[in-house]
Amino acid sequence: MLIELINVCKTFEDGYKALNNVSIKINNGEFVFIVGQSGAGKSTLIKLLLREITTDSGSIIINNKDISKLKRREIPYLRRSIGVVFQDFRLPQEKTVYENVAFAMEVIEASPKDIRRRVPIILSLVGLSKKSELYPNQLSGGEQQRVSLARAMVNGPSILIADEPTGNLDPETSREIMNNLNEINQRGTTVLMATHAKEIVDSMKKRVIEINEGVIIRDEMKGGYEV
Repeated sequence: MLIELINVCKTFEDGYKALNNVSIKINNGEFVFIVGQSGAGKSTLIKLLLREITTDSGSIIINNKDISKLKRREIPYLRRSIGVVFQDFRLPQEKTVYENVAFAMEVIEASPKDIRRRVPIILSLVGLSKKSELYPNQLSGGEQQRVSLARAMVNGPSILIADEPTGNLDPETSREIMNNLNEINQRGTTVLMATHAKEIVDSMKKRVIEINEGVIIRDEMKGGYEV
């Protein structure tokens, strides 16, 4: 078991109940889509997994640790085991493709030798070897998303969380990103993807967890979108 939520509840100060008694088990190597309408609780779930916010009650176990009990200084180590890809890329514009990916390794104080070895490998994986010296504003949206994907994967996380990774991309580019995610998953990384992309979910036939008003209303293997 890699990720387990046990009776998790989260209510915000305005009274909005984002998650209500949610329990989920996700095994190592799974590919899981999290679907639901805007405001259903998907973003809250992601923020809880990253320990950006904490639960009101219940437990979240990641890699055999209850993350609600982590000390503040331990949180960065949790995040090293989780790669994150966002809809809006979040790439520093003053850094080249290579520098954007290398920065993720510099943050964890990897050696220059390891950075020089690892970054070209991960750029090759996402098909960007020939664009390593370009800047984000010289890339298409799909290429920028592949840079953010490389950055998320360069430290070898056991979990990849993708929050609407195709939200700003056209259908063909979205398929390319999904192929990258599928390949990463087949190499052993657990992938958790929040999305509104009906066609992608319907075509890939992965596990689908649907959240509605903070409650899991469906958990289906080889499921479709259906929201």
